[in-house]
Amino acid sequence: MKDQNKKSRRHFIRTAAVAATVVPGLCAVPGAGATAFFLELTGWQAAFDIVVYGATPAGITAAVAAAREGRSVALIEPLAIAGGMMSGGLAFSDSNQMFRSMLGGLFEEFHQRVEKVYADRGIVLNYRVQEKDTRHWTYEPHVAELVFNGLLKEAGVQVFLNETLTTVTTRRKAIEQLKTTSGKSYKGTVFIDASYEGDLMAAAKVSYRVGRESREEFGESLAGAAYPKQAVAAMALNAQQKPLPLISGTTLPAAGAGDHRIMTYSFRLCLSEDPANSVPFTAPEGYDADRYELFRRYYRIAPESGIPLDLYPIPGNKLDGNNGIGRQLSSGLVGENWDYPDAGPQRRKEIWKQHVTYTQGLLYFLMTDPAVPEAVRMRMKKMGYAKDEFALYDHFPPVLYVREARRMEGAYFLTQKDILENKEKPDPIGVGSFPIDSHDCQRIATPGGGFINEGTIFPAETRVGARGIAYQIPYRCMLPKAEECTNLLVPVCASSSHVAFSSLRVEPAWMVMGESAGIAAAVAVENRVTVQKVDTTQLATRLKAKGQVLHF
Repeated sequence: MKDQNKKSRRHFIRTAAVAATVVPGLCAVPGAGATAFFLELTGWQAAFDIVVYGATPAGITAAVAAAREGRSVALIEPLAIAGGMMSGGLAFSDSNQMFRSMLGGLFEEFHQRVEKVYADRGIVLNYRVQEKDTRHWTYEPHVAELVFNGLLKEAGVQVFLNETLTTVTTRRKAIEQLKTTSGKSYKGTVFIDASYEGDLMAAAKVSYRVGRESREEFGESLAGAAYPKQAVAAMALNAQQKPLPLISGTTLPAAGAGDHRIMTYSFRLCLSEDPANSVPFTAPEGYDADRYELFRRYYRIAPESGIPLDLYPIPGNKLDGNNGIGRQLSSGLVGENWDYPDAGPQRRKEIWKQHVTYTQGLLYFLMTDPAVPEAVRMRMKKMGYAKDEFALYDHFPPVLYVREARRMEGAYFLTQKDILENKEKPDPIGVGSFPIDSHDCQRIATPGGGFINEGTIFPAETRVGARGIAYQIPYRCMLPKAEECTNLLVPVCASSSHVAFSSLRVEPAWMVMGESAGIAAAVAVENRVTVQKVDTTQLATRLKAKGQVLHF
């Protein structure tokens, strides 16, 4: 027993030889390829070349890319699943609206691996990855998760799930370590914030924004409050002249005015109409059909509007259910997410739960409420959650679709002009081409008694045929200002206005940016420089060697 106690009091256990190096402006950490684990009485600590926070698709491509460059990499994720929205229900990642010939590297490899999974199962998909057309490149969520996990394992990335950031330690403008709710500490030379929320960035005191700029701030014609949708005549007030549930407010902001609001969140549902692979919709705890009174009133004036979801066929005889950007009412809980980006853990849980109960209640309401047209009710009764997806989560998606949260104020701030006009950059790390696309930000009761959805951006002038306009993504939009942090890259909550972010905010672009961030981090470690001092010519050469497309 004494021997065991002696062992438990040892300050650390080394699992690899460590040669400490000191990088100017950075912290002292293990050298290339070395990893040390420390098991102490006060907690657990590990040191890596590169620490990635957020196992989103961008986080995975960042981690895999860095590991393939010979770096030791930790990938930390608050949820119990790796792959973010693509493992969590987003069954095609909107690349159909982009120029796929400009999406190379790990994005293309991911889809090639998906294609192989189905080929090995004897399933012929209705698309081919080598054909860069506009068909939906669909997959089942569990297949996306399988492919992501395979990439991580093969690259030797050490993955830590169920680990939520609590604190960050910085020294001389550099992050030294981050700690998580379990008490673990992760040290690194370079850190990458690939979370949808930008939590590591915020904890490191890097400047950021939440909300929408006004038209005047950067001369963006699409900025601020916007009213592209028609007002709806369905009465939005109750008998006491108070707004019904699902109405955000009663004040119409001036067109172009900036504010704190962000686009709606929702869940991407994986549904099935196959009785052998379907779990019926049920009412959530505390279900109140009157919460959906606005749907009742809308169906009275638009009985032919059908199911209020966008449904996309995916392999496995399933459907991907999405919030409809063009619909008046859908699965997005409009206006209930405004404080999510800066909220603490408890408040975020509350908002998440509100979205779960709203979505589950809506599906049950559409199936059972007599005010819903019979054709809709009959279709919903034939439908259910896919039984072979998300079994650990009662078949409900485990990832909330956080379309927008914080946005960094970094070394270069992208605006509408960078997306539509000034499309070439001296430091490209990828090419974006998704249309400028923002879902509703609020739903307002109008003076005439109806309502109007505000905040949608999807103008025709941001598209070329079925795709967006191609533009180069600069390395600098992933960089904090040097005076704020010298060893952090931010490929998801990148430095951009709300309008520009509305084009960046899709997984294909984030996967490209994540891979580029991972390779840039490796270059910074190798050359012992800050992320701001990475030679972008050298970086471009490395990116091209990995199949990244940097030019039109």
